[in-house]
Amino acid sequence: WMKAEKAFIEQSIRNQKTVIGICLGAQLIADVLGARVYKNPVKEIGWFPVEKSKESKGSIFDSLWPDEFYAFHWHGDTFDIPPGAIHFAQSKACRNQGFVYQQHVFALQFHIESTKKSIEELIFYCGHELNETGTYIQHSDKIRRYFDHTLDCNRYMSNFLNIKLRICL
Repeated sequence: WMKAEKAFIEQSIRNQKTVIGICLGAQLIADVLGARVYKNPVKEIGWFPVEKSKESKGSIFDSLWPDEFYAFHWHGDTFDIPPGAIHFAQSKACRNQGFVYQQHVFALQFHIESTKKSIEELIFYCGHELNETGTYIQHSDKIRRYFDHTLDCNRYMSNFLNIKLRICL
């Protein structure tokens, strides 16, 4: 299924369609654009700060969210920034958290679309990963204590989509 998904992403990019990839979606976009996707040195699972990169100055992201905010993460892989893309976000655990390509392709390693329900489902279905030890792996109780951050993240996602839709209309 990933082969078909990557072909669809490639066709959408070629046709100048807006493409937004989150987590695995961001990794697939990076791969389609010729960047390497690989294991991150550490897994990042839970609520951790994301900060804007220096390269993001003057981009669409300057007005969308603060210089640093808590975002939800659940990944063990990362990607290199593709040629011609602009790196816009990073965290202490994962340098490449996001990029934009040709102003219509957006890749986010972190989750700003998550809801309490979707996070609970991740804990239920993938909770075995929380038993691993690591600086950037939070226990389910700690993840739940930070649920209030979903409101901010969802607002950032809404801001992004509203601006993107205005640009496209």
